[in-house]
Amino acid sequence: MSNRPPFAPEIERALSQRTDLTTSLRPDEIPQLRSRAVAPDEDEITRGGEFTLSRHRAHDPRTGASPDMVLLRPRKRPGPVPVLYYLHGGGLVAGNALDDLAMAAELASSAGMAVATAEYRLAPEHRYPAAVEDVYAGLQWTAANARDLGLDPDRIVIGGISAGGGLAAAAALLARDRSGPGLLGQILICPMLDDRNDTESSRQMEGAGVWDRTANETGWSAYLGDRPRRDVPVYASPGRATDLSGLPPTYVDAGSAETFRDEDVEYARRIWAACGTAELHIWQGGAHAFDAWIPEAALSRQARRTRAEWLRRLLADESARGDDQRPVHA
Repeated sequence: MSNRPPFAPEIERALSQRTDLTTSLRPDEIPQLRSRAVAPDEDEITRGGEFTLSRHRAHDPRTGASPDMVLLRPRKRPGPVPVLYYLHGGGLVAGNALDDLAMAAELASSAGMAVATAEYRLAPEHRYPAAVEDVYAGLQWTAANARDLGLDPDRIVIGGISAGGGLAAAAALLARDRSGPGLLGQILICPMLDDRNDTESSRQMEGAGVWDRTANETGWSAYLGDRPRRDVPVYASPGRATDLSGLPPTYVDAGSAETFRDEDVEYARRIWAACGTAELHIWQGGAHAFDAWIPEAALSRQARRTRAEWLRRLLADESARGDDQRPVHA
């Protein structure tokens, strides 16, 4: 009898057929992982011209972080429009700003939003706090330049997938503790939150599925370097945060058969414990990031619909409250 949760049949079949998915990863295999990357199709990213694509550069003089930025703006929607500030995955060691952007554009399109993203620096060449400071610099730039770009600075939702979801959660903590920018919400898709890598789900998924316990340790070790694990800040590993008060409404989801399941459940639980608002979905039979690599599966379509519905509700609720209630800072 297997000691891991079962995959949904469609997911199981896809896992058996795909050779490009990463189950395990050692430090010496990071270059190979990067070399397998396929350049995203710009027409797919812009949804056949539904969005315009522009490139920019952010800069935070306090930290020196200067990430390249990509902005997708709805071509036919007058401003200011709400914006989804979305970060790509890649285990903190791989990926680029265009990765996962088509997925973000699909989500934004369903809610009438623009998309902004940052080209954050990767480990091990750039260790903590490089990536999260790049992400925070991009968030500051998005808010500061929103009106000039036809965006609404009071309707920024931060989000991301996998490592990008973890960086989004970390940047939300920075925004809370540095008094801004204000966030309307955060949407965290199978986020990589906790460097301790010692949950039941991480042990269950050793050697199985996508991004197992060994791969996770490789990613975290690349990012944190030789830093003693007892001294890891919550802005590096937001799963370590014991105080999740003051965060915006949050959506979290993960698969039942993935390494991050238990840390994602715990993160939502801590928001509830702090009297915050969180919606949690654990998709039965889902592997890590299943809807990114098998989007046609019924489970993937359901997950995407559910996220889009949450995002539309978030924006509708904000509109119903009126302009007298702005996103809350700490």
